[in-house]
Amino acid sequence: MLKAIILVGIGGGTGSILRYLTSHLVAKYFDKPFPLSTFVVNMLGCFAMGLLIGIIGRHLPVENDLRNLLLIGFCGGYTTFSAFAYENTSLLQSHQYFTLISYIVLSVILGMLLLWFGLSLTRHASV
Repeated sequence: MLKAIILVGIGGGTGSILRYLTSHLVAKYFDKPFPLSTFVVNMLGCFAMGLLIGIIGRHLPVENDLRNLLLIGFCGGYTTFSAFAYENTSLLQSHQYFTLISYIVLSVILGMLLLWFGLSLTRHASV
């Protein structure tokens, strides 16, 4: 268990650093109202997750060092949107349409509402 935690941490840290660098690079050259930096990171993360699942994910057991380092750690650190996209693709492929739509709508709407709620709590409190 400790080895898995360390591998996920190393992968996650590396993914987070690369996310920062990617966002910084995109923002440096594209200063537009559209949140292009986050969009680029999310789309690259989805592509990386797809490649990694296609290359290693299907052939390795769930508790595998490479899976922990790259899929859970790196992709999770780079963007959790890639995991969100993978889970939705799995729901679509298994024809679980109600769950798919519920997951997408609840994740986006509830996520935004909870962020707004957290922000509003800090505006009315002396934090």
